Amino acid sequence: MSDNEDIKAKLKKLNAQATALKMDLHDLAEDLPTGWERIREVAEKTYQAYRELDEFRKETAGAGG
Repeated sequence: MSDNEDIKAKLKKLNAQATALKMDLHDLAEDLPTGWERIREVAEKTYQAYRELDEFRKETAGAGG
């Protein structure tokens, strides 16, 4: 794999993880008040996933990513 392909593959993976967590957070919110105890856990995981995705995009912006 070329560097550009590696970047695209990692970006796709990070984006998929962030999207899945976003949906988990959305589903949790729709089911409230059931499961309220998990709000902080799910929100923190979602925050971290989007933070990592954003940082990776910024790091690779000049590398064709």
